[in-house]
Amino acid sequence: MVDTMTDRQFKTILEMVDMILDGCKDLEEAKEKVQKLIENQSGKSNE
Repeated sequence: MVDTMTDRQFKTILEMVDMILDGCKDLEEAKEKVQKLIENQSGKSNE
């Protein structure tokens, strides 16, 4: 199965990233928040 992303899905992801970055003081804080989301998502897909 090939996963393809629609323009709408891509836009939604970019908007979410924008919201995450908006509340960050620096790059390290942004990286930590994104990494936490990745870890949370990885845990859900293994269930």
